Amino acid sequence: QVQLVESGGGLVQAGGSLRLSCAASGRAFSDYVMGWFRQAPGKDREFVGAVGVSGGVTYYADSLKGRFTISRDNAKNAVFLQMNSLSPEDTAVYYCAAGGTMVRMVRGTCDYWGQGTQVTVSS
Repeated sequence: QVQLVESGGGLVQAGGSLRLSCAASGRAFSDYVMGWFRQAPGKDREFVGAVGVSGGVTYYADSLKGRFTISRDNAKNAVFLQMNSLSPEDTAVYYCAAGGTMVRMVRGTCDYWGQGTQVTVSS
């Protein structure tokens, strides 16, 4: 079992930045590919990005490349999502997830999910 707890969400003005954190506990964190997803009101959950087990490989949704950056710290059992140049369209609940492979992560087939943290971007 892996427990994931997101933090760092909140209200930010358009153009601003936020850094989300996800703290993991339980089984070996470094065994898992980690990812972020988001779900806006009335919309399906969408893939944001993922980072490989060592942190050396990252993959992002095309629409978010250049604005969002994922990183991880295996010594601290944590993964981060740095979000820059935020717009109201980025308003959503952001979820952290753990999975076995990058392919499965991109498809949303994850082994563990956090409860989510709300990000609201005002215009």
